[in-house]
Amino acid sequence: MIRVLVVDDHPVVRRGLRAVVEDLPEATAVGEAADGAAALALLAELPAGQRPDVVLMDLQMGPGMHGVEATRRITALPDPPAVLVLTTYSTDADILAAVEAGATGYLLKDAPPEDLAAAIRATARGETVLAPPVAARLLGRVRAGRPSLSPREAEILQLLAEGLPNRRISRRLFISEATVKTHLVHIYDKLGVDSRTSAVAAGLAAGLVRAAER
Repeated sequence: MIRVLVVDDHPVVRRGLRAVVEDLPEATAVGEAADGAAALALLAELPAGQRPDVVLMDLQMGPGMHGVEATRRITALPDPPAVLVLTTYSTDADILAAVEAGATGYLLKDAPPEDLAAAIRATARGETVLAPPVAARLLGRVRAGRPSLSPREAEILQLLAEGLPNRRISRRLFISEATVKTHLVHIYDKLGVDSRTSAVAAGLAAGLVRAAER
């Protein structure tokens, strides 16, 4: 089962998101939180077997801890859940801040339930999910100077987009983990990013990789 934590400051929205999660035969909601601080507290209290695989995270949550800071703190935890941002905000600053904080996906709240369901499944698999308007905005930022990756770098970036960790990438390509890390340094430098999620998001936006098939 995919365990999901819903974080949003609007009770009606939380209730609706929880209903979408509970409608999925392979998912269950393990809790709700009204802001980032409450989400972190809940994560600390949940026993290991009930901790979420995916956190649905709003960005702006009243006076409480906002979604970007909460995402940054959650992804810094040992064995953290994946964070799927679900928000009404699609400005460049919001998108980049969330991605740089470690969000695995970025979806807008007007997405149909089936898209949200697919995004939850993909996020649980470690795949990067970007709503089309979000991908378009990121594309606009990289279109002026599309980075040039070597064939091996492009191959590794594609495997990142499919959610593979370094060890599985090294086995798939018959190279050492150290070599994978060296390639990642070059990829990050060329894309102007500093994390795996940011690299995949930039690669998807620039058309350097294809989204993993659902």
